[in-house]
Parts: sequence; structure tokens; C-alpha cells
Amino acid sequence: MTVAADRRAEARGDPSARRAHILDAAEACFARNGFHRTTMQDLAREAAMSPGNFYRYFESKEALVVGLVERERERGTLLVAEMEGSGNRRWALLSIIARYFVSITREAAILRVEIWSESTRNPAIAALTTRTEAETRDWFVTTFAALATHAACDPEALYALLAPLMRGIVVGRAALPDFDVTAAVAQLHALLDAGLDGRLPYAPGPRAKS
Repeated sequence: MTVAADRRAEARGDPSARRAHILDAAEACFARNGFHRTTMQDLAREAAMSPGNFYRYFESKEALVVGLVERERERGTLLVAEMEGSGNRRWALLSIIARYFVSITREAAILRVEIWSESTRNPAIAALTTRTEAETRDWFVTTFAALATHAACDPEALYALLAPLMRGIVVGRAALPDFDVTAAVAQLHALLDAGLDGRLPYAPGPRAKS
């Protein structure tokens, strides 16, 4: 596609839609080739844009990753609001788990792992990832507190127990083509139910007997 063709297409469309199209192309490239093996030329080709016009939207691969994290955060916020609108917090919780862990595609899992990896090297991506993780933790802890069925339930400790398992599901889905998501999520649900009922080892003895 020529620069002139790019500009004509942009004039007919919404710039925000064009950014979304570029982010879609970045997701495909990063999942297929990895962050560091993907060049800006690859990204422009995937988006069917000239490199010059591509740079008008994102100045670097790092900016693209930040855009992907921000978009996923916005999607998560909208999804949570939609699920909680039902008035059934337990259903909302299980629906969120299903959306991000049961139904996750291998490509989406690979992309998430790529972003986690890049956050160990890039301060801007690390800051945004940390912010997103903190918001996720706060939502889960608040939800656990609301759904607890026993005084021995410790929402913060329950999240600390489940978070590595949730991340492990994503890593397993990304790394292993035959990863058994169903079994892993069943374990997650079992620990969740036990935690809400105050039946996990972290619960203090006296409270657990109440």
C-alpha cells in the first residue's frame, strides 16, 4: 500500500479504528514471531500500511506493547462492569475466570507471556503492567470478601494463593499445545470454594473452628 493510499483510507475512516487495526496486527505478529523477532516493517506489512504512515500512530514496538496493555485493561474494565451489572457477584467472578483462563486461546496466552517478559526490561511497560495487576488484585480481593461464606476466609491470602495458579494456566496454555486447561481451572475452582468457605491451611485455627 502506498502512502497516498494510506492517507485516502485514513480520510475515509476513524483514526481510532485505524489504531485498533494496527493493534490487532501487532497481536498477530507478536504471537506468531515474538516481540524481538518482529520488526516495524513486519508490523506495517501485517497492517497493510506503509512504514511511514504506520509510524504516525505508533513510534516504536514498545509503544505498541503499551497500547496493547492499555486496550486489554480497558476491555477488562468494561467486561467487569458488564458482568457485575447482573447483580450476581459469584456469577460475575466465574464469568471473568472463564473469559481470561478457560476460553483463552493459545495465541492470546502467548501474547500475554510476551508482555510479561517485556515488562522485566522496559520500565514503561513494567509500570503499566504493575498498575493493571494491582487493579486486578483489588477487584479479586473485594469480590472474595463479598462472597466469603465463613469468617475464616482471608481474601488477601486467597488471592495470593490463586494468583500464581492463574498465571500458571496462561503460561501452560502458551507453552504446551496439549495443556489441560479444564483440569487446571477445576483445581482453581476447588481452591476458590475452599478459600471462601475458610477451609484452606492459611486460615488461623481458632477462627476456622468458629
